[in-house]
Amino acid sequence: MKTTPFTEKHIALGAKMHEFAGYNMPIEYSGILDEHLTVCHAVGVFDVSHMGEFWVKGPHALEFIQQVTSNNAAVLVPGKVQYTCFPNETGGIVDDLLVYDYGQDKYMLVVNAANIEKDWNWCVSHNQVGAELENSSDHIGQLAIQGPKALATLQKLTPVNLSEIPYYAFQVGEFAGIPEVIISNTGYTGAGGFELYFYPQDALKIWDAIFEAGAEFGIKPVGLGARDTLRLEMGFCLYGNDIDDTTSPLEAGLGWIIKFVEGKNFTNRAALEKQKAEGVTRKLVGFEMIDRGIPRHGYSLTDAEGKVIGHVTSGTMSPVRKIGIGMGYVAVDFSKPGTEIYLDNRGRRLKAQVVKPPFRK
Repeated sequence: MKTTPFTEKHIALGAKMHEFAGYNMPIEYSGILDEHLTVCHAVGVFDVSHMGEFWVKGPHALEFIQQVTSNNAAVLVPGKVQYTCFPNETGGIVDDLLVYDYGQDKYMLVVNAANIEKDWNWCVSHNQVGAELENSSDHIGQLAIQGPKALATLQKLTPVNLSEIPYYAFQVGEFAGIPEVIISNTGYTGAGGFELYFYPQDALKIWDAIFEAGAEFGIKPVGLGARDTLRLEMGFCLYGNDIDDTTSPLEAGLGWIIKFVEGKNFTNRAALEKQKAEGVTRKLVGFEMIDRGIPRHGYSLTDAEGKVIGHVTSGTMSPVRKIGIGMGYVAVDFSKPGTEIYLDNRGRRLKAQVVKPPFRK
């Protein structure tokens, strides 16, 4: 298995380790519930160094990004970040990603860890305009510091005024005495906070400085288990569960990241325009349990008569709400909030209700 700059730190801290996307990653430390609530109420630190980073440079950088991603990168200005996806040629999604605009014809694409090789091959094979591409995934470390006390923790360590970095924006500056750290107001928890990008050789110095600065706030390391429950409470899609090569971004409720602007001829544009005009036959919805039960990936969703209308893509017991919550694709007729549906839990039909995420307000 691959390691991150923090792998030995996780093991020394007693983390429960497991393979994820080819990396030896921490799943939990003090327990998923405790870590989840720490992020909601204080501050937690996630090692996300397994994520992939590609540089796109040169005079054709924007043209390339416009061709391979669905959102309109032309509206970006230096210091801004955009959520988008790579559409494939059959109506599905190669991956969802972030685009960082550095200015001067330079962009950073941040992709999912499990898709690094797939995404890199996709970008290389679809680079018809001669953009300069560089896969720096093995040369960048990343931490996500999330929670209401994240700003107060990190502000001790940088002269950059963090309160002046808007959501989905970033600055490059000194952090914990390290120059040229990317400080990004982004995250995957809904609890607020920042993501830091840095060279691996600086990783442990940055980790130690963050934990010293956050000690007064009860800072804790957080594993991938709580990262998943946090994103699910917010209704954020997880690639491989809620979206994949077979799911349309329109079905997934991601129509807002598809921009059919003039001159932007991205992959499969015509088919997605046709689908938008004609409508979809299924939609990704959020639902919460009325009966006691925990939705799990792959469980069937049915109507009152037991007819299958869809399936669960993500589910858990909400650490904040203390009820079962989930996301899944259902036939359009059952997608309206307030609609009663049923979860088939190994032959037991349990009542649920379609709701509009987030589940945690």
